[in-house]
This record gives sequence, structure tokens and C-alpha cells, in this order.
Amino acid sequence: MMTDGRNLIAILRGVTPDTVSDIGHALFDCGITRIEVPLNTHRALDSIATLVDALGDRALIGAGTVITREQVRAVAEIGGRLIVSPNFDPDVVQETRRRALVSMPGVVTPSECFAALKAGADALKLFPAFHVGPDGLAALRAVLPRGCAIYPVGGVAPEHFGQWLVAGADGFGLGGALYQPGDSAAIVGRKAARVVAQWDRATKGVAV
Repeated sequence: MMTDGRNLIAILRGVTPDTVSDIGHALFDCGITRIEVPLNTHRALDSIATLVDALGDRALIGAGTVITREQVRAVAEIGGRLIVSPNFDPDVVQETRRRALVSMPGVVTPSECFAALKAGADALKLFPAFHVGPDGLAALRAVLPRGCAIYPVGGVAPEHFGQWLVAGADGFGLGGALYQPGDSAAIVGRKAARVVAQWDRATKGVAV
């Protein structure tokens, strides 16, 4: 479903087209090969297109906060391959799959999880993760199909990766821990190095 590498998705909310290439390279150089720009970011499509040009042959680039079929089409037309949503909408999932893109809808209940998988989701974004917690994820894991990929997003601190992984997480989407509006590529690189080190420590001996 994903590219090779660590199961970490960088969420670049508020990034600008003139800085996104350097920031993307800083993330990639640290080993983060999945990047999304939320569509409620100013000039998001321009930033995504820039990332695709810079890293599209080596990284999985796409959009977050995708809530309509039309947005899926717009992302596909500029070469984005990852579609992440805050919610589950079968129309969005089906359009994503029709265009052979990676579908990751937002879910929080068992009903949403099963409906999203039935619609063809490649992975599930558990959002907001802090509302469910590791115990809630473990309960979901007990009933979801084996092999279903779950990425907690929202309120997951890197220092807590371990407990989420034990509960059944496959990876994480991270915003402020990696990027905040105005961060330079150097700052993002330092943040990414810390996050990757925490991931590596947490996954040592854990199958993900």
C-alpha cells in the first residue's frame, strides 16, 4: 500500500509553495517518505505539485482533508498519489480507487472502519486518535480484519509511539511534531531526525 520506509506520514498544514520543496527534502533525507498537504492550506495544490516534481518518483505525495470527488480528481491531475480524509465518504474512497490512488479515510467507530474497508480503503486514519486512545485501538484491533492498516492521527506524541504500536497501530500521521507554519527546512530536519529516532526505538522488536 505504501512506499518502502517508515510508516510515518508528514502533515504539512500551512506550508507554502516556495518552501515546500526544501521541507520535503529535509523530511525525505531523514527517512520520512510519505507527505501530505491538507487541502485547507492556502495554495495546497501548488505545494503538492511542487512536491511531486521534487520527490514524486521516490516518495508518496498527496493531499489531506480531502472531502469531495472533485478534490480527488484535482490531486490526481497534478500527480498526487495519496488521498487522506478526516472522515469516511464512500464517494471519495471509490473515486480514489478508480484513479488507482492510495485511499486513507478518517474513521473512529467500528461501523466506520468496516464501511471504509468495504468501500475499498487501503488503510484507515484513526482520527482524532486522542479520543480513542491506545485502549480503544486495541479493542478495534480485536474485531477488524487481520492485515488492516491503521494510522492514528491527532494527539499522538512521538514519545508514546510504543504504547500505540503495542495496541495495534501500523504507523502515524504527524503534524506539529514535524512541521508548524513558518518552520524552516533546517528546523523540520531536526524535528524529523528526532521523530525517526523515536520511531526506530519504538519499533525495535515490534512487527509493523
